[in-house]
Parts: sequence; structure tokens; C-alpha cells
Amino acid sequence: MSFLLHIAHHQLTGEILMLKKLWQKYWHILFALYIPIYLICFVLLESRPVDLGTNIHIALDDYIPFCKYFIIPYMLWFAYIAATVIFFFFYNRNEFIKYALFLITGMSICLVIYYIWPSYQTLRPTLTDSDIFTSIIGFIYSADSSSNICPSIHVLNSLAAHIAISKSKFFKGKKILKAGSFVLMVLICLSTVFLKQHSVLDGIYAVILAFILYILIYSRISVFEFIKLYKKITKSCSKKNQ
Repeated sequence: MSFLLHIAHHQLTGEILMLKKLWQKYWHILFALYIPIYLICFVLLESRPVDLGTNIHIALDDYIPFCKYFIIPYMLWFAYIAATVIFFFFYNRNEFIKYALFLITGMSICLVIYYIWPSYQTLRPTLTDSDIFTSIIGFIYSADSSSNICPSIHVLNSLAAHIAISKSKFFKGKKILKAGSFVLMVLICLSTVFLKQHSVLDGIYAVILAFILYILIYSRISVFEFIKLYKKITKSCSKKNQ
């Protein structure tokens, strides 16, 4: 009996150690807790009247034609964001944390703006075709209201993904992959206006927000660089005191 208990204890200890190692390696999975929080907040915002707040529109919107084929890059956005999140999660924790902070901070700011300054648009055309592209667009129109649009999260997250790729050590020197990411990012951003999901103004505000977040997270004067500098200063001071 004692022998069986010893074996069970040994197995349990081994499993605990394995879980501990997994936790130490992948504790950053906690960032995933933001997903349900974001979805709940967004659904609550979507429950408000569609025409609440400011109608976002500029003259340039009227010169951009509706093009159903842009549904292809628009839908690729989901794969683009998911693939980059999964890649950075397993590739490099520090790079993942920067990317996750960019996404989470950006989307949270957008949610706050949607709440304080509600926005909507009336750019969507009446869909008359019955092909696969139009059918998918119709589904998107029905699932995603024309409110809570400025800044565009579609544009913001696409910029975040490309910035993460551009700043990654893994993609250093991989010009073709970076170029492919850039082209996809541009096409996704364009798709938001060619599908009449957003006004050009929504994209402009998203670019401004992305620029601010880039400065705070990725630039040489970012929060992370200040933390590194602070650690160096405190380390040097402690050595002098010794």
C-alpha cells in the first residue's frame, strides 16, 4: 500500500512540476482574459440605438465606390490578427506582450470613445446581387451595425499586427514576408471604406491612435525603454553603494 502511495505521490509531484513549468513559460495567456471583457462591452455598446451620436462622413467618402471584392481582404483580417497573436504567443513572450498591450490598449480606448462620443455612418448601399461576395457582405452588415465606428478597430488592429511583424527579431531581414504583411495591411484598411463599413475619417483617427501607441510601446522613448533605463540606473547605483 505504501509503495502505491509513493508512486502516486511521485506522479502527482511530477505533474505539479510540469504545470509549474508550463505556467512559467506561458503565463502571458492571462492576456486572453481581455477577450470576453471586450466582447461584453462591445455587445452592450451595440445594443444602443444605431443612429445615436455623430454621423461620420467627409466628402472623400462620396468619391470612393463600393467594391464587393474587397470582402476578401476584409475577412482576411480575422486570420491576420489570429495568426499573429498565436505566432508571437509561442515565439517570444516580450514581443507578444508588446503586441497584446498595443491591441488591448487600442481597443479599450476605442470602446471608451464609442461610449463617450457615439458615432455611426449611413454609407452602406442597398445590396442587390446574389453572388457569394454580396452574400458575405450582407451577413457582415446584419451582424455588425453601422454604429461604434470611429476610430476603426479593423484599421487599428491591422496596423498593430504589421508593426509587431516589422519590429520582430524573427522577421528581421525577411523583406518578402514584411512586404506581404504590408500589402495585406493596406488592403484590409482599404476594404473598410470600399465596403462602406467605415468613413475615411474612421481610418484617419485609427492611424493617429496607432501612431501614439507605437510611440508608447515600440519607439526608443517607449515605456519599455524607460523601464530598461530605470533598471540600469538603479543597478549602477546599487553597485556604487556596495
